[in-house]
This record gives sequence, C-alpha cells and structure tokens, in this order.
Amino acid sequence: MKKIGHILLLLLFWSCLKEEAVPVLADFEYKVLENDYSIPVSVIFFNRTEGADQYEWRFEGANLSRSIDRNPGIIKFNTKGIYTITLTATNIDGSEDTKALDIKIDNPVTIDFTVTNLINTFSPATYTIKNLSQGADTYTWIFEGGTPSSSTDQDPGEVVFKEPGEHIISLEISNGRETYIKSTSIKVAPYLITDFDYTIAFEDDDYQIPAKVNFKNTSISATGYTWNIEGADITTSKDKDIEVVFNTVGEQKITLTATNGKESNTTTQRITLYKNTNLREFKNVKLGINTAHKNNTVGSFFSISTREVYTKQQITPEISKTIDLVFYGLNSTYQRNQFVSPNKLSGTPFDDIRDPKTTVFINTQELCGCSASLTDKQFDEMKDDTLLRNLTIDTDDNLYFDNSTTPRIILFKTQEGKKGAIKIKEFRKDGENSYILVDIKTQKKIR
Repeated sequence: MKKIGHILLLLLFWSCLKEEAVPVLADFEYKVLENDYSIPVSVIFFNRTEGADQYEWRFEGANLSRSIDRNPGIIKFNTKGIYTITLTATNIDGSEDTKALDIKIDNPVTIDFTVTNLINTFSPATYTIKNLSQGADTYTWIFEGGTPSSSTDQDPGEVVFKEPGEHIISLEISNGRETYIKSTSIKVAPYLITDFDYTIAFEDDDYQIPAKVNFKNTSISATGYTWNIEGADITTSKDKDIEVVFNTVGEQKITLTATNGKESNTTTQRITLYKNTNLREFKNVKLGINTAHKNNTVGSFFSISTREVYTKQQITPEISKTIDLVFYGLNSTYQRNQFVSPNKLSGTPFDDIRDPKTTVFINTQELCGCSASLTDKQFDEMKDDTLLRNLTIDTDDNLYFDNSTTPRIILFKTQEGKKGAIKIKEFRKDGENSYILVDIKTQKKIR
C-alpha cells in the first residue's frame, strides 16, 4: 500500500513538470548591408527567438554553412541564386522550433553600352547600339529624335537619326531591386550644303584676262568635290579648293558638286571676264602739298603696285621700294609744283627714302620740247595702252608747273618701263590740307 502511494506521488510530480516546460518560438530577421543584393552580398542576421538556449543555423550557398551562435554575425554570399536559411532553436526542457527564410542573391548589376556609327554622321545617320550591361532583367531605351524612339530589347540594334544636331541615347536597367541609368550623346552632321566663294588676285581685280582666281570651298557636310570651270586653264578638279587662270573673255560658268556618300548637291556661279587692255586706272587719287605732307594729313607718295598713297611717316623700308610717284607742291598757292622721281628727293624738302626707284616725268608737255604728247581728251578716251605704248618718255624735263592750266597731263615711265599718264583734275585749296585730285592711267605690263 505504501509502495502504491509513492508511485502516485511520482506520477503527480512528473505531470506538473510537463505542464511547466518552456516552449520555444524560433524567429529571426536579416538585413542586407547597403541594400546591395548583387554579389558579393553581406548579410547580418538578427535572432529574435524566444524560449531557447541552443541554436543551429544552416546557411545554404553562403561562405559559412553552419553556426551554433545565437547571432552568427555577417554571412557572405558569392554566388547568384535563391538560398534557404534555417534556424532551429531548442531548450533544456526539450522544446524545439524551426524557422526558414529564403534570400535571393543577384549577379552584379553593371550598366554599359556602345554606340557605333555606320558609314558617316551625315543625315540620315545610322548607329548600332550594343548593350554591355550585366545582371539586369529589364531594359528601357530612349532614343531622342531617333527611329525607333524607344525599345525594351536587350540589344535594340540599329537606330536612325535624321535631324541634324545632338541627340541623347539613354538606357535604364533593373534587376527588380536595383535600377541604373546611363546616357550618352551623338551628333548628326548638318544637312549637305554646297557653296563656294572666290577671290580674284589683287593684280587682276579688273577681271581682264589672264585673271587668276582662287575658289574657296565653303560646303557643309561634304566629303567629296567635283569642280567644272569654263574658260580656265583648269577645267575639272576633285580638290577641295582650287586656283585657276581664266584666259577666255565673256561669262564663264563655275559648277561645284559636293557629295557625302549619301547625297549630292550642285551649285553654280558665273564670272564675267574682259579683254586685256593692259591698262590700269586709278581714279580720284589725292596727293597733298608739302605742308600737308609734313603734318601727316594727305600723303605725297604713291605706289602703283599697292595702289596706296603714303605720308612721310608711313614710308617703311619695304614700302619705300614700291614708291613710283612723288608729288611736290610747295604750298596751297600751287605756284611751284612738280612730280619727282623717288631717287631725286634731295632737290626737294622731302627726306631721301631707302632703295628708291627711278621714274621719268614730263611735267610740262608745253615747255619740254619733247616728242611725247597726250591731251586730256586722249587721256579720257584711252581704253587700252596703245597711245601709251607709242610714247617716247626717256628724260625728265625737270620743269615746274602752276595751277593755271586744268586739267593738266603729266607723262611718266616707271623703273620697270611701264608708261603712264597723270591727269590733274583739280587743285584743291584748303590751307595745310590742300591737295591735288588726279586720275592715273598706266600700263599693267610692258609689251
């Protein structure tokens, strides 16, 4: 009887123990560092389990496969995939619970693409787009001004841009959790325009043949050129810019065709050339008196080659070599005037110039007793150098003239042998600013 009582007490005690066993509730959370799910991925786990004193972690696909620590620290994943993390928790009472969570690890997400131009950048310009991105699942392309204007293909292939100017190409990629955007720009060349300018040589700007002309190509978006020139020594050319000599009188047509591999365009201009008179004419040239020359108002030196009047202060060593005519007018009364050879300035108030040229002058046809003669009417009617060519001008008359005769014709021959005439049209009185107004006609070349 006593033995039965002990057994009943033990059963009662055991029943109480079972009723007081502590339950286990397994739980945990994790945080991906920097929210970066692209490998390598670092994950820290936070154990939220209740009622347990022992733990066993299982990390599928991680650098650490098992841990019995309550908090295992940072676990790293280096391979893409979906992995299960399991936590089993127990206690001394024999209670046990398990929790499992999946974690998705992505490949690294990188964004990049190349844009390759086909043929050239002239409109319409075609580009091949090659996607070099990695780790993404979706792609969104925007082609500003392109055809197509957008795409969701991984590789959109060829895109055509017609409008000249800058166009933006952008790509947005995503793996569902991370999104990246990259943009670049391309530039489509302007539409093809064919055009050119021309400049006639300074010595040929009267457009008398032979006339040298430089053609400057101003075409836009062109890579090839074809010139066709009428009446010149060069009639065809593939050069970008050309220089030709026209030898034919009349209207000549110049045609330029420009191409860029996709289209061609042609433009035409015309130049009118004239018969060679071998006569150069300068109108309304002002030559100052001696006082004016000293005070640097109106120059007294004239160069046929540069077609400029120079004051004393403007005569440099280089310019002095070009001076052909020097006018000496004593003062504004014009009672003592003379055209002087540049190499004979020592007899005037002018300073000598360096490397002077020699020019022969007949200042007074009426007094010189020479055979050379030219009237103002002949001067005005002179259309070529025939009259000048037949004049004999070999010796200076060294004579002065006044302002009693207007117009007055002065004859001369340059150091090179070119013959010419000066027509004094007016003796302008204006104090120190006084000057004579002249026209000059001279041979361009000796023949």
